[in-house]
Order: sequence, then C-alpha cells, then structure tokens
Amino acid sequence: MAPQAGVDAALTGASPARTALAMFSLTDRVALVTGAQRGIGLEMALALAEAGAVVYCLDLPAQPDGDWFKVQKFASELPAAESQKKGRLEYISGDVTDQKAMWAAVESIVDREGRIDICMANAGILHGAECLEYPAEDFKKVLDVNVSGVLFTAQAAGRQMERLGISGSIILTASMSGTITNPNQKWTAYNTSKSAVLQMARSLACELAPKGIRVNTISPGYIFTNMTRDFLDKQPGLEAQLSAQNPMGRFGRPDELRGVTLWLASDASTFCTGSDIRVDGGQCAW
Repeated sequence: MAPQAGVDAALTGASPARTALAMFSLTDRVALVTGAQRGIGLEMALALAEAGAVVYCLDLPAQPDGDWFKVQKFASELPAAESQKKGRLEYISGDVTDQKAMWAAVESIVDREGRIDICMANAGILHGAECLEYPAEDFKKVLDVNVSGVLFTAQAAGRQMERLGISGSIILTASMSGTITNPNQKWTAYNTSKSAVLQMARSLACELAPKGIRVNTISPGYIFTNMTRDFLDKQPGLEAQLSAQNPMGRFGRPDELRGVTLWLASDASTFCTGSDIRVDGGQCAW
C-alpha cells in the first residue's frame, strides 16, 4: 500500500506534512534520455537532474558539444533542495538504431549506478518529401530512427527494470503529427513514424503494466529549438504561418515541456500508463 497522503492522511489524523510537491522528487533515481545532446532532449534531461536524478544523455557524437558541457556545469552548480541529493548529467555516445548496443548501454549504466528508473526515448529525425516520390532509403531511415530506435531504447531500459524489480517509467516522445497531419507539410514518413510511436506506447503499456512498468507518450506541437530555427530560416514567413495553426498563436518553448516530463517520470503519475499527453498550444483541439 502507498503511504497515506492527501485527504486520506488528513481524515485519519496523520501528522500534517506537505507531500504534494514531494511526489515530484527524483532523488536517488537514475534516468536515460536519448537525443539529449541538445534541444528538447537536453531540456528534459536538465529538468530530471534538477529534481535530483542522475541523468545519462545519449546521442550520436562521440563527445558532446560545448553547449552540453555548459548545461552540465549549470546542473552541477544548482543548490540542492532541502534533504535532497543533487542530480547530475552524464554523457554517453550511442546509436538508438543498434538494438544490442542500446541493450548494452543501459546495462552499463546499471552496472555503474545500480539501477535505472526512468527512460525517455526522445531521439528522432524529421525529413520531408513528396509522398509519391519519397525515396525508399529516406523513408526507411526515418522509420529506423523514429520507430525502431524508440523500441530498442524502451527494450533496453525495460529489460533492466524487470530484472531489478523496479517500477519504472518509460516515456516516448511522439508528436501531435502522430494524431493530425500538419497543413501544407510533406511529412508522410515523419507523421507515420510518430503515429507508430503512439500505438507502440499503448501496446508496451498494456504488456508491461503487470511488471510495474509504466509507458506513456509526450506529443509536442511546434517547439522552437535550434533545429527548428534552421528549418524556419530557409522559409521566410513560415513561422507566422505555422504559429497561426494553434489557438495560442505561437511556437512552444522547450522549457514548457519540463512540467509534463517531471510528472510522467515521477511518483506524481503512478496511475498513468498508456496515455498520450499533448503539449501543442491546442492545435489538436481545433
């Protein structure tokens, strides 16, 4: 049974204690975030570290760039909350499309840290082309990274969670593009891949629930990152056009994904599995 908290604690005469915010603590938890050298992945990783987790950022480069090291230093200098250990960021190189390498990478994290509690399968790529002319190799590459890579990451963490008896949280980065089609964008491969991620999460959630492992997805809308900026700079006026597609009339910021990341990773969401949380400025609500 979970410890008494909230109204139950009040009605049974338990000593008053603030427990709501404590549910978000990730002290002594270990996390893996893929695609976390920069962008949304690094933002998610920093949020987990701020909550007390040891976070391994996995990405393709053998060594992270200078910006990653600045964020690592920033995390190391954060003051620890009262009675909370400080989290930290670590970097490992890896290719999410290599199944056995991903399994080995998470096993090495467990060998070093003794556990794995949180897995964020965030690595993904975007590629557009005319649907009737889509090159086979480009289409396969998008599916390899965005679908196979997500599965291999979830497998790698889930295998260790099951072996250690850990009630872990696996979070897959999907997209609003898995639910809707982006107006005037030729993203058949990307949209297909993100729809597959949504169904993958539901399937994994049902299969892994008896093992105490939760699986959910986060579906961002248009989020302004360095990669997004490079895309928008090539098409003047596109930012305004895309912003007008959601009720809030703007792009989201990476830091606006921190709250949902912490919620799904922590004990604040222990009865949530098989769910998709959209953070899209309301675009799917039209």
